[in-house]
Amino acid sequence: MKNRRVHILLTIAVLFVVATVASVTALTSSQSRRSNAPPKRPVELTNRTISPSESSSTAFSAAAAQNAILRNEVTWTFGGKQQRGWYLYDLLIGKTLDTPHDPITSEFATILAKWQKKRGLRADGQLDEASLMKLVSHWQGDRLKTREPATPDQLILAPATDFYDPGRATELRQVERNTYEAYKQMIAAAHADPSLNLKSTDKYLKIVSAFRSPEYQEQLRRQSPNSGSAGLAVNSPHFTGRALDIYVGGSPVDTKDANRAIQVNTPAYRWLVHNAERFGFRPYFYEPWHWEYVPQKGTKEDTK
Repeated sequence: MKNRRVHILLTIAVLFVVATVASVTALTSSQSRRSNAPPKRPVELTNRTISPSESSSTAFSAAAAQNAILRNEVTWTFGGKQQRGWYLYDLLIGKTLDTPHDPITSEFATILAKWQKKRGLRADGQLDEASLMKLVSHWQGDRLKTREPATPDQLILAPATDFYDPGRATELRQVERNTYEAYKQMIAAAHADPSLNLKSTDKYLKIVSAFRSPEYQEQLRRQSPNSGSAGLAVNSPHFTGRALDIYVGGSPVDTKDANRAIQVNTPAYRWLVHNAERFGFRPYFYEPWHWEYVPQKGTKEDTK
């Protein structure tokens, strides 16, 4: 019995020694592998400063998102009528800011912010009501300053073929002579531009209306009592013979938003926005068809 107990104890001792040796061997191997492994890069806990360009980009991305809303939703008043959005004026806005960028991009917002800063506006890149009215003021400031009716010697009778309606009454086909000359030069350039592909039979860029006497203007106002001053002015630039309504598509002179939305997307209107100024013509922003001959300051025509 005594020998059996001794045998059991010896067995336990051997197992203990074997287990201890195995444990030490495993620990040594693990330490060896860790010592041969490449050292881990220490974690750097730093507060990275955002660069001004990154901050600006983020801010103007937010402005672009806001412009996507304002473009259709901002409310404002013009000519006694409430207006909604500025999407009808995308082309004129881009021309004024000298940018080809879509108005709902951060690039557009960046350029707008610079324009706003120069004019003392909040330079946040958002085309809100204040910035829109500043643009409207700029456009309106480029228009004819005089409304003095043209005298008979200042007017010429344009041929019926130059008009959208060839049957228009003779007294309604009169145009101020310098304006008509500039118009003919502009139309020649338009027909020579392959991007327009105008044909002699096209109605595009034909004259819808030119000189109007104060009496005839009053008659039009009585016929359209709801037109407001934005549509049919009491003191119209048409009195001068230097204002031309030019056909650019859609219903020729309908101020409904749906009609103007068609007009501002026609090739004829786009061409006028980009080229009419070269020939002395300035737009009336509210009416895509209405263009006024405003001679450059200091020219002979400017003094007339």
